[in-house]
Amino acid sequence: MLELRNISLLFPEFSLKDVNLSIHEGEYYVILGLSGAGKSLLLECIAGMQQPNTGQVFLDGEDITRKKIQDRNVGYVFQNHAVFPHLNVFNNIAYSLRHKFPKEIIRQKVIKAAELVSIDHLLDRQPNTLSGGESQRVALARTLIRDPKCLLLDEPFSSLDVQLRDDLRALLRKLNRMGRTIIHVTHDYEEAISLAQKIAVFQDGKLIQQGDPFEVFANPVSEFVARFRGIRNFFKSKMISHNQTIIKNVIPLDIPIQEKISEGFIMFNSTDVKISKEKPTGKISNLFKGQITDIIPNFKGNEISIASEINLTSFIDHPELKILQLKIGDEVWASINPERIKFLPII
Repeated sequence: MLELRNISLLFPEFSLKDVNLSIHEGEYYVILGLSGAGKSLLLECIAGMQQPNTGQVFLDGEDITRKKIQDRNVGYVFQNHAVFPHLNVFNNIAYSLRHKFPKEIIRQKVIKAAELVSIDHLLDRQPNTLSGGESQRVALARTLIRDPKCLLLDEPFSSLDVQLRDDLRALLRKLNRMGRTIIHVTHDYEEAISLAQKIAVFQDGKLIQQGDPFEVFANPVSEFVARFRGIRNFFKSKMISHNQTIIKNVIPLDIPIQEKISEGFIMFNSTDVKISKEKPTGKISNLFKGQITDIIPNFKGNEISIASEINLTSFIDHPELKILQLKIGDEVWASINPERIKFLPII
């Protein structure tokens, strides 16, 4: 349905570089990356607000790269909603239909679009009386009234509180179930994983990895992608036997048996890094002595940063932290069960 071929957009300080994407009709496609990664620029290329230096944009097989914004059958919802402050909700939604249809047809279309996003009771309101969530829905209705082939959303949750985010998430799922193709830009992993059928991860203007979200985050190709999933322990490594790898060319680590000896990455969850103040007795694989450099509490527990031969991150719950009486500066022993380590070969 929508295809980007070798899209590059060059600026003095930043560039999008050779982006290739294929998005099928009816997909919910999320573009994930940090602020400044080029995600919004990519949406602007699709919408026609930016012209790529090289590459092509195809919609249903038609090259729309040089088409004017108004001639592309795509709808763009801005991050700041861009609701017209001098028009009431009805006229905001109707704006793109002015002078194109009789008044009664416009009225019917506005009511239908407003009902779709549950704001038909707000049609007489002024923008300055709306909440952030209501303004977002007005912007959505104003875009949907044109019945675009695909809907482009730039950080749609950025200004919403938790409850409004849940409401908007449900609405977007509803629109997608109705067959609407949605391309959604975000920097938030949880937001992405809760909505995406396909995902693309961007870093510094480059497409790093794309595919099914669970496949992408189960098999990250870089530390950058792994960290989006919350994986803090991710290292480049080289196997020296079928069940052992080395990090930094010198630090050995036991891993589950692999079929082939190769280079790649290893990763393991923070909860699988077990720590103690006393050196464990008996034969313990993957044992490191280190020093706690930081303890970061959150609702679920505590993230423990450990400086060692390799920098490790452990996660323990609040009762365990109290039992161990850990504090910054303490020397500890950290171990990782080989069976909890995942090896990702470089293909």
